Parts: sequence; C-alpha cells; structure tokens
Amino acid sequence: MISADEWLARGQQLELLGHRIFYVDEAARSEPRGTILLIHGFPTSSWDWWKVWQQLNRNYRLIAIDLLGFGFSAKPSPHDYRIMEQADLCEALADSLGLEQFHVLAHDYGDTVAQEMLARQNEELGVGKWQSCMFLNGGLFPETHRAVLAQKLLKSPVGFIFRHALTAKSLNKSFDHIFGETKASQEELDTFFELFDRDGGRRNVHRLIHYMSDRLEHRERWVGALSQATCPIGLINGNLDPVSGSHMVERFQEVVEGEHFIHHLPTVGHYPQVEAPDDVASAYESFLTGL
Repeated sequence: MISADEWLARGQQLELLGHRIFYVDEAARSEPRGTILLIHGFPTSSWDWWKVWQQLNRNYRLIAIDLLGFGFSAKPSPHDYRIMEQADLCEALADSLGLEQFHVLAHDYGDTVAQEMLARQNEELGVGKWQSCMFLNGGLFPETHRAVLAQKLLKSPVGFIFRHALTAKSLNKSFDHIFGETKASQEELDTFFELFDRDGGRRNVHRLIHYMSDRLEHRERWVGALSQATCPIGLINGNLDPVSGSHMVERFQEVVEGEHFIHHLPTVGHYPQVEAPDDVASAYESFLTGL
C-alpha cells in the first residue's frame, strides 16, 4: 500500500486563488493517450486513487487534486466551503498546468464539483476542452442521495458539536456501512482517518457538509449539465452502495437522455476505486478506448 507520506512525496503544493492546494501530476509511463483530472470524494482525498493509479498511468497523464479542506491541501477555518469554489480551484489548477484537452474522473463529492465544471463546459465558459467525464458513486441527483446518519447529524444545527464525535472508530463504522462485500483493510481505514484529521481537518467537517445543501440549491443547473453534456459521460457504479448505488443509476437512466456508458459492480459499495480497483480501471479504460 502507498502510505500517506509516500503520496505526499509524490505531489506538489501550489498557491491557487489564495489557498495552498496539493496535487499529484505524473506523466504517462508509455504511449501517452491523454490526460485525466481526478476529483475525489467526501471526506477523503486524492489518496483514494492510489489503487487505480498504476494501471491508468500506463497510458495517461494523471492529475489528482486534494480539494480545499481535504487531505494535504489547506484547511482554513472558519471558511464557507462551497462547491462553486472547489470548481474554481479545479479550473485554476487546470489553467496553471496549461491543460487544453483532458478527461475527468470523479467520485462522490467530486461528482458534484464535476457537474458544476461540466455546466461551464456546456456554456463554453470552462477551462480547456473536456474530452469525457466519468462519474463513480455520488449524489448526482439530490432526490436519490440517501445520506448516512453521520451526514445528517453534521448537516443539522448540532453539526458543530457532532464533529467532535468523529473519531477513527466512528469513521471506520461509517465506512463499513457504505462499503460492499469488499471491505477496506484496517491500514486503509487508518489512512483515511489520518488524512481526514490532518492539520485539524475535523474542525471543518460540519462546514464541508454544506455540499448537500448546494446540491438542492443548484439541482436544475447540475442535473441539466448531465442532460446537456457536450462531451461523452458515463457511470461506473458500486450497486450495493446504500448512499448512491443502483437506485442512483436508475434515476440517471430516467432523467439523462441518450445512450451512455454504464458499468455495474454488483458486489461493490460506495468506494469502487478502493473496493474493486482492477475492475474500475479496466472499465474506465474500455470507456476511453471506445470514445
């Protein structure tokens, strides 16, 4: 396993829009076929991608960002964390790296960030030109997002109190609930918590959860971004995810018109790139090859 410190050593820090942002940027090892921007979920970080990294990095330049308030990036407090700002930061990174064409691979919270960025692409206001966007399990539709108890408590008026109850043990319990038949190892769970808690990250978690309200406020825009996508989009979904599993895919098929790449993972839960990395990487490469 790649440790948190090893992941940190592979990355860089960059000042973007007044914040220190961490990212990993590695060129394709052979026969370059393009660039992929990877956007992680809540409450974790870019480290989530380490299991699919080697396979995808064979033919693609990979750029993975730690969003503001997560992982090794700055965690200002107090701060009003919003999806719009996270999208601004992702675009600022793409602009600073001179990305003209690239693919996007997103998960969970990162799905929502990608939806806002996709809306900008559709309006021809985004940075660079997207070649595709692949979504892993996430709340693409607020009406199908089944929040776990911890999320509901964090979003409630007592969220600033409940954040203190988020220990390694409670986080492990939450992950055990949202994973499928393929559970995370204790070493992986420890690293999830280490990066979540790093630099006082726990103090912001009740503010980071605001994305759930953002999804409701901007539903028309962000769901519309899927229907109006000017680049190919698709889903790789862990069906056993109680938060955004097969029921989310069904809603996608109801709302988003047209034929789209959809790959089901029947025994997998909310973190497919951690639970079934080989299957995810192979399915994603199949999607990219078929473009």
